[in-house]
Amino acid sequence: MERRVRVRFAPSPTGPLHMGGVRTALYNYLFARKHGGDFILRIEDTDSHRFVPGAEAYILESLRWCGITIDEGVVEGGPHAPYRQSERREIYLKYALALVESGHAYYAFDTPAELDTLRTEYESRGETFSYNHSVREQLNTSLRLSSEEVKARIENGDQWVIRFKMPANEEVHMHDLIRGDVTVNTSTLDDKVLYKSADSLPTYHLANIVDDHLMEITHVIRGEEWLPSLPLHYLLYRAFGWSDSQPAFAHLPLLLKPTGKGKLSKRDGDKMGFPVFPLQWTSPEGETAHGYREDGYFPEAFVNMLALLGWNPGTDQEIFSMDELISLFSLERVGKSGARFNPEKARWFNAQYLRHKSDAELTALFMPILAEHEVTADPNIVERIVGLLKERATFVRDLWDLSWFFFKAPTEYDAKGVKKFWHEENIAKLRELRAILAAATDFTATALEPMVHDWIVSHEYSMGQVMNAFRLAMVGQSSGPAIFEICEIVGRDETLARIDRALDSLTQ
Repeated sequence: MERRVRVRFAPSPTGPLHMGGVRTALYNYLFARKHGGDFILRIEDTDSHRFVPGAEAYILESLRWCGITIDEGVVEGGPHAPYRQSERREIYLKYALALVESGHAYYAFDTPAELDTLRTEYESRGETFSYNHSVREQLNTSLRLSSEEVKARIENGDQWVIRFKMPANEEVHMHDLIRGDVTVNTSTLDDKVLYKSADSLPTYHLANIVDDHLMEITHVIRGEEWLPSLPLHYLLYRAFGWSDSQPAFAHLPLLLKPTGKGKLSKRDGDKMGFPVFPLQWTSPEGETAHGYREDGYFPEAFVNMLALLGWNPGTDQEIFSMDELISLFSLERVGKSGARFNPEKARWFNAQYLRHKSDAELTALFMPILAEHEVTADPNIVERIVGLLKERATFVRDLWDLSWFFFKAPTEYDAKGVKKFWHEENIAKLRELRAILAAATDFTATALEPMVHDWIVSHEYSMGQVMNAFRLAMVGQSSGPAIFEICEIVGRDETLARIDRALDSLTQ
């Protein structure tokens, strides 16, 4: 009987969630929904030294903003609760002890100072110290000490760790759903710490395997930085006797910086002016980092952009709804090589989503921005303005810079435009135009445009000279949306007032 698909996103609350982490969550979510399975959020907070207050709440809010819904987790609960590893700490020791009992792990009593001394000795000989099969039986471990001495040390309160007993010179054959078959010889691996008595907590490796088994995870989809840990995880499943129910593994490619080598970092964002976090983050020390939400990105655009960083649908289509992503997503189409982030492409995605939103929806988003500029306007008028300008905008906030002159008369005029178009001949023509506009019986754009066009042509005036001088008077610059749409929206009285103001201000 085929098992129900169950995947998990298991971040550590050590700071803000990087967009690479969001992509990992997204791919897990898409895979779960595609196969009618469950998406679980597990908080891996066993590293108390790196815990950052507020980070867990940030993770939850980031997923919510992205539209990634959780089936089981720290808020939702579920049959495998609790979903914070710190609340599961009593679970792990018995599994660590079981590995010692079966001979797959051992106690080590080396102090940090002793290990530092060993590393220094090795370095003095030009070698690198590795805690592995070649040294473990010569050190302070239960492989060398008698059982009585081990028991005495534990009862005496000596600090200890439990290390995995990595097999010597064994080929570990593994399969990755993205990278195919992988083989590693255990002679290249060290004996990882699984459990520490100092804080009575497991390390990532033990907690991760035990929780994935107990939570019946079928597929582990995670970043490629965990690929070196795969042999250990395979061997842990074998040591526990869980190989038959072991999950399938898929390691996602790195997100790469826009230029140069290496993975995308906050420093790249700070340097080039783009966010690398979904939401704005303020650290406990007061340091802030901006986020996609606060920078004005739509969550759908952010998700769409992220989905295509490492996965491709096999077609030229670039705009996808969440439902389309779910329908099309497959791990087979996830690439092996790193995906280079392009901040301009991220902006392009947002512009596409803005243009596809209804004028009414954009108006609702734009009205608070107008209020910030102390503008009170009829929403119906604003909706019409938005419809005229949304093709030029990337973010909703751009609409103000594109439309302010609909709400406020210009008080300054573009110097280059004035020098080019504001001369005596054009001023006289603008006075003629004012009289025509004042006498117009129909002040709509559809009526005004042909009327003014015919007047200019019949007098053999220069269309460019007259209309640019007119635009300077109306908006203070030589560019913008259709001038007669502006006239209709601001109305006859305001149109005439703006012409008068320009004539007074610029004609000395």
